[in-house]
Amino acid sequence: MGQSSYAAIANVVPPNNCMSRIDLSRLKAHRQRSFHLPPVRPLRSAAQARGFVESRGFVFFWPIKGVDLPSLWTAVAGDRPVADAHDDPAHVTWGWKDDALPKRVWYYAKVLRRKATLIALDVVPFFYSLSQNFGSFEEDHINAYRNGHLTLAAKSIYDALLAGGPLDSIALRKAAHMSGARESEWNKALEDLQMDFKILPVGVAQAGSWKYAFIYNITARHYPDLSRKARKIPEARARSVLAELYLESVGIARPRDIARLFGWTPELSARALIPLLQTGVVTRAQHPQQEGEWIALARLCR
Repeated sequence: MGQSSYAAIANVVPPNNCMSRIDLSRLKAHRQRSFHLPPVRPLRSAAQARGFVESRGFVFFWPIKGVDLPSLWTAVAGDRPVADAHDDPAHVTWGWKDDALPKRVWYYAKVLRRKATLIALDVVPFFYSLSQNFGSFEEDHINAYRNGHLTLAAKSIYDALLAGGPLDSIALRKAAHMSGARESEWNKALEDLQMDFKILPVGVAQAGSWKYAFIYNITARHYPDLSRKARKIPEARARSVLAELYLESVGIARPRDIARLFGWTPELSARALIPLLQTGVVTRAQHPQQEGEWIALARLCR
């Protein structure tokens, strides 16, 4: 995070005499609840999984190394690595996720850090308002391509869905004329489109050699009211809401963690934090075990 961003925060809360100290016992108890760790009982049903996502706003499907955020796996399995064995009881999360795809229970796609993310439906408009989607899903991708924000591969995939409707990944690859494309190019194009809320998986088809393939659709078609809802949300408010939800999950974070998670510039991350500092929801904090610049929930500080 650059000096200009630290200065922006310091203008609201001076760095030294207003610095709070995090209470580790409060932080641990908070994260046990937010990450759904013991002694909190693990999730045992799809309905509980939905409630977990809705309570957090957004979570990862799997825990991601180096990224601090609750995950559905951890809420079911506890704080342990994802099991390689397919019969591990915690892999019930696969069924919950796949069954929910066509039901609009939550928003599932590769979003944060290009990883599988579950987002509560009432939170999706805040993400969407920050995307490169401006209301005309038939044309936005063309403008994005012309402005260098979308690759030709991503545009081809989007055009195929625009013309053919929902398609499984095998049929989609053929329709986009990418059957001979490198796997890395194909996956990157799919991820680029998902990160910008242009497409998402909406079901699973028994296709391909594994008899398992995601069915993709255009986001604005699957959620036709999303653009209207997002249009009412100013970008600054969207960032502050998302930053607050993140801090409500993790309790404490460095400003640079927020920037990296959402893909924002340091300056935008600082601006997102300022309203939260002004209202006293969060505070600048000292971590008793780690150095650096931290932002914490005020109620977790001494």
